[in-house]
Amino acid sequence: MTERRAGEDPAQRQVVAGLVAAPGLPLELAEDLADRLPVVMAARAPRVRWAFVVRPEPLVGTANIDVDLVRPARERLLAEGWELAICLTDLPVRVGRRPVTAFASRALGVGVVSVPAFGAVDLVERVLQAVLYLLDELAPDAASGPRQSPPPGTRRRSWRRRLLDSAVGSRDAPEQDSVRFVTAASVGNIRLLLGMVRANRPWRLMIGLSRVLVAAAGTAAFGLSSASLWWIGDAMSWPRLLALDLVAALIICVTLIVGHRLWERPQVPAARERVTLVNLATALTVALGVLPLLAALLVVTTLCARAVLLQPVLGQQLGHPPRIGDYIGIASLVSALAVLGGALGAALETDVTVREAAYGYRAADGRAGHERRSGADGP
Repeated sequence: MTERRAGEDPAQRQVVAGLVAAPGLPLELAEDLADRLPVVMAARAPRVRWAFVVRPEPLVGTANIDVDLVRPARERLLAEGWELAICLTDLPVRVGRRPVTAFASRALGVGVVSVPAFGAVDLVERVLQAVLYLLDELAPDAASGPRQSPPPGTRRRSWRRRLLDSAVGSRDAPEQDSVRFVTAASVGNIRLLLGMVRANRPWRLMIGLSRVLVAAAGTAAFGLSSASLWWIGDAMSWPRLLALDLVAALIICVTLIVGHRLWERPQVPAARERVTLVNLATALTVALGVLPLLAALLVVTTLCARAVLLQPVLGQQLGHPPRIGDYIGIASLVSALAVLGGALGAALETDVTVREAAYGYRAADGRAGHERRSGADGP
C-alpha cells in the first residue's frame, strides 16, 4: 500500500507511463525527461497525476537486425501494467527518403522517438516537445491542456518555437489508429546524420585513445631528433605535406574501424539501409575523434620543434636561415609519421573504449543499466 504525499488530490486520475530507452544517450534523455515531464504535465492537465518509469532496453539500440521498435515497448507496457509507453531509440527511422522523428500507435498505446532525427543542437528541448506530441496522441484526455508557448513579443523564443516544430516535422497519418511525424528529405537526412554522430559522442573516443597518444608522442619525439626528417620536411611542398597528414589520419581511422570491428553488416536484407546510415555515422564519428588528435599533435610538435631545434643548428643542416614555415613543415612531416606510429597504439586499444563511438554494440551489454521511477507513486 502506497502512502499519499502531502498536497495530493485523492480525486486526481493517475497515469503511469513508461519510457523505454536504448542504453547511452537515449537513456540519459529518458532519465532527464522523467524528472521534467511530471511538472510539465501537471501544468497542462492539473486533474491528472502523471508518473514516468524509465526502463533500459538494449534491443531498441541494435542496428544490424530488422528490429520492431514498437514490440519491446509494448511487451514492457503489458508486463508492468502501464497505460502507455514511449520508446526512445538512437536508430534512424525513415519512410522512403524522409526521416521519421516520432511515431504513435493509438491501438497499442506505444510511441517511438528517434533521437538522432532531431539533430545535434537543442536536443533535450526537441525530444521533450516530441514526447509531448506523442502524449497528446496516445492519451488525449489525460494530456490535454494548453500548449506551452513563448511570451508574446519575444522574437528569440518565437524563433526557438519554430525550430522545435520544424524538428518534429509534419503530421502524417498512414493508418487510422496511428500517426507519425516526418521531416523534409534533404534537411531531415542531414539532421539525422548529425544526430547519429552526436549520439555517438566522438569526444569520448578522442579522450579515450590514450595508447594512440602515447605511441604518437614517442614517434614524434624520435622524429624531431632526426636530421634526415629536417631535410625532407623542408624540401616537401605544402600540398604534399597536407596530403601526407590526411593519409595518416585515414590509416588510423581504418585501423580503428577494421581492427575493432566497428563496421556493421546487416543480418537481414531489411536492415541494410539502416546499417548503411549507421556505418556512415560511425566513420564520421571516428574521423571527428582522430582529426583533433592530429591537429593537437601538430601544434605541440611545432612548439617543441621551435623550442628544441635552435636556429643556428637547423640553419646549418638546411643550408639557409630557418623560418617559421620551415618549423611547421618539419612538424607536419613528423606529426604524420607519429600518427602512423599511433596506428599501432590504436590496434592495442580495448574494444570497449573504441566501440563507445559505434552504434549497435551496446546490445552486447545485456540489460545493463539502472531502472528508475519518477512522478507520482503507483497504485
